[in-house]
Amino acid sequence: MSNSGYYTRRSAVRLLDKVMEDGRLLNDLIQSGGLSKLEPADRARAQRLALDTLRNLERADRVLQKHMKKTPDLHVHNVLRLATVELCLGGAAHGVVNDAVNIVAKNKRTAGMKGLVNAVLRKVNDKGQAEWDKLRVPRLPKWLRKPLAQAYGAETMLDIEAAHFAGAPLDLTVKEDAEGIAEAVGGVVLPNGSVRIADAGQVTALAGFKQGQWWVQDAAASMAARVLNAQPGETVLDLCAAPGGKTMQVAAAGAIVTAVDDSASRMERLEENLKRVQLNATVVVGDVMAQEGQYDAILLDAPCSATGTIRRHPDLPFAKDGSEFGDLIGLQEVFLDHAIGLLKPGGRLVFCTCSLLPDEGEVQVEEAAERWADVTVDRDAVLIDGVDPAWITEEGGLRLRPDYWADKGGMDGFYVAMLRKGQ
Repeated sequence: MSNSGYYTRRSAVRLLDKVMEDGRLLNDLIQSGGLSKLEPADRARAQRLALDTLRNLERADRVLQKHMKKTPDLHVHNVLRLATVELCLGGAAHGVVNDAVNIVAKNKRTAGMKGLVNAVLRKVNDKGQAEWDKLRVPRLPKWLRKPLAQAYGAETMLDIEAAHFAGAPLDLTVKEDAEGIAEAVGGVVLPNGSVRIADAGQVTALAGFKQGQWWVQDAAASMAARVLNAQPGETVLDLCAAPGGKTMQVAAAGAIVTAVDDSASRMERLEENLKRVQLNATVVVGDVMAQEGQYDAILLDAPCSATGTIRRHPDLPFAKDGSEFGDLIGLQEVFLDHAIGLLKPGGRLVFCTCSLLPDEGEVQVEEAAERWADVTVDRDAVLIDGVDPAWITEEGGLRLRPDYWADKGGMDGFYVAMLRKGQ
């Protein structure tokens, strides 16, 4: 393997170290320059190696434990994990093993472990692939698996984990002519109108990107704005708007949109996306609680655990431990109450979260309807194209899960509900 293979693998291991040790998320690490020293192709490969390792972590550990008496230092363990995943997925042994040994050898703290790394990986290469496919689908850590199994049952939990393990295709939301875009990019049109591509490659090279004919957005996430159903000329407030998929949907419908988020860097990207797709919105970098005025409609995509996005973000279960969920749930309630106060009489609000936890979805809406005497949940609003009526929950919201549309490649876990204010 050339030097580029070594640097690519070393960079991927460093990402793993920061996820597992510091609780950092891969997206944040990459956006803050975690792979900036690599060439674009190597950058993409390092990211893929890190994602593959995280998705297969339980399997890698099961293979490795047969060849080690005790668990090594985390950095060495992550080198072994990454190499094991590569070997068991058919990587060329010479390059994989050599680079793993060199990564450990060139670090003064771990140099003494290079013999162990070499010996273990030789054994993995001999026997690992035969064991690999017999191993179960990796399970979520107990801190997350337990509440999800309580919410959905043990059998559904296995289906959700299978969807996580399968990963995620690329979904596009198109401005118009979904069939034409699907044909141009080699994708299919989903029941909700999104276009799905099984193996997309480089997004910016896809047909229609430069012309601004579409944007990347998971099919489940796109359903929130479809439920809102903004009309031309309506004033719409999009809260926690970045990265802007829903903003663009609402703007494309002809509404007058104000998009608010407290992240300046994420809002820069939203403005770039608006420019590319030739749509207009007022972009505000600011706090949700500082917003004033009265709006016809509001979309609140509240800060949440993001547990619905694990099929595309397998780092999340390892970077988090659930300790911040209580604070997030409290923040969602505060934001929801403030947003309801910004609605005109007769106005409507879509509350959504990319979470699988009922406390961040069903429970929030049920309790909001109890707190606000003039607010009702509109069950009919969530019956949009592509929605199975069985997905509508007791309080009238829409519960989307990764195991839905399993034959089509799944969807993110998501919760959407429409609240209407009395006249």
